[in-house]
Amino acid sequence: MVVLNRIYTRTGDAGTTALASGERRSKADLRIETYGTVDETNACLGLARQHTTGDLDAMLSRVQNDLFDLGADLATPESDTPPAYEPLRIVAAQVERVEREIDALNAGLQPLRSFVLPGGTAAAAALHLARTVCRRAERLAVALAAVPEERVSPVAIQYLNRLSDFLFVAARVANDGGARDVLWVPGQNRT
Repeated sequence: MVVLNRIYTRTGDAGTTALASGERRSKADLRIETYGTVDETNACLGLARQHTTGDLDAMLSRVQNDLFDLGADLATPESDTPPAYEPLRIVAAQVERVEREIDALNAGLQPLRSFVLPGGTAAAAALHLARTVCRRAERLAVALAAVPEERVSPVAIQYLNRLSDFLFVAARVANDGGARDVLWVPGQNRT
């Protein structure tokens, strides 16, 4: 368990931060940017949860916990030297749970006939914001995985991909089951 009895350490004052391994990296490092964006997604979900209740809120609570797991995963790069402890990793069961929740939420929605603009209810707007930040985290994770000396679990990338889909469906549910979705009208303002 993590114990935080002092919040500031001054160790980051020179623009570096520590990975779980203790290795120091620039705060502008792609790995730090990636798990920082995962944290940003989580903060967006905290905002969205101010407007959700019931099953949807419980699902979002599970996702927030998963995102801390994902941050820990990304902060602990895989290496050829085994660490002194078992690192926390995102696992396939977490991806599968998100898929089941997408299916459960989507079952009650009407099929879309147009793209959905972010908006509608406060919860839906916040979930759309979380979705776009999640997509950015996914793009960063893919870019990080493409760096030859970096390793990123494919399951972590799958989780982010599935999560953005979940957040889209969750936003539709938060829009009164899609009834308050704001639909894109192509070319509407061209005249």
